[in-house]
Amino acid sequence: MENETPNAAEMAGAAYQVPAQTRIGHVHLQVTDLDKALDFYCGVLGFKLMLRFGPQAAFISAGGYNHHIGLNTWNSLGGPPARKQGAGLYHTAILYATRAELAGALRQLVAADYPITGAADHGVSEAIYLDDPDGNGVELYWDRPRAEWPMSADGEVQMYTRALDLNALLAEAV
Repeated sequence: MENETPNAAEMAGAAYQVPAQTRIGHVHLQVTDLDKALDFYCGVLGFKLMLRFGPQAAFISAGGYNHHIGLNTWNSLGGPPARKQGAGLYHTAILYATRAELAGALRQLVAADYPITGAADHGVSEAIYLDDPDGNGVELYWDRPRAEWPMSADGEVQMYTRALDLNALLAEAV
């Protein structure tokens, strides 16, 4: 019993919570064609190529960080696109600091004539949804300041999904 790992039932009573300041540092995506993926993530979304390992992998960044997104073809070169049904990654969410920055990303998508699959106002945030060339979901969003989040009378966040006015958002592009 000395080195046994507790099972989920034994852990259920534990009060541990991940610390509030915890962040997800980066994501690695399997892609079928590295050049097409780089054309999208760097050419359309504006990430910077930090490092490339031939046709097998690339690491891209916003603001000079070592990498926010890793792209690789290690198990997916020439394979089928990402599945829409079943287990797997639903989308990668890319957070913009301001509404104007999100508007700039939208302007870039419109200029590139890149298809948008959805857009929503969630009360706490505004989001634009699209798929990368491999069918991986991508969410571009900004968070409203917490003081503006819709709250119930008992202090619970009241998220919702409403249509996002893309023309009004575009008007704020910097």
